[in-house]
Amino acid sequence: MTDLFAPIRAALAPEGASSSDFDLNPGVKLPPNRKLRPAAVLIPVIEVRGNLQVILTKRSSVLKHHPGQIAFPGGKLDGAETVEQAALREAREEIGLDPANVDVLGRLPFHETVTSFTVTPVLGRVRDEFDATPEPGEVAEVFRVPFSHVSDPARFAVEGRMWQGTKRHYYIVPWGPYYIWGATARMLRALADRVQG
Repeated sequence: MTDLFAPIRAALAPEGASSSDFDLNPGVKLPPNRKLRPAAVLIPVIEVRGNLQVILTKRSSVLKHHPGQIAFPGGKLDGAETVEQAALREAREEIGLDPANVDVLGRLPFHETVTSFTVTPVLGRVRDEFDATPEPGEVAEVFRVPFSHVSDPARFAVEGRMWQGTKRHYYIVPWGPYYIWGATARMLRALADRVQG
């Protein structure tokens, strides 16, 4: 029987360079003394009828930060918790995913965001189906995307828009009505490069 998660485990094994919202914008000069806050996201992957799916959220349109954007469940670390603990806690809070239903497979190198977070993506295998429960006021929708789509570098494109007076470029990997871009797309691209590399 084929282990569909084997390529993901293999992709998580090697060390690698971190990623950043500024990767496609080499002219940006980041201050060396900037204060970065640790955060974590869970990239939940579930097997459905022989195919892998990635679980994502659409953020509420009433949020102050990143309204309506596509994101992984995640957030800031609380106290002395590890990135794995934070990712699992946030997934329980945001989409009702029981941590006991998740096998943590490993991490990707951290990703630095324009909002001054160092986000560590944690890959998790969701063992059993569950009823997703979006957190009221924060998560508008929980949906799934085929892993085959977001793990294929050819599915990604680069777009740009004006941000703070200059044109900022970023990855996108659209799926149906969902415009997956920015940090979420960049972390998925890092995973895709490792899976296909």
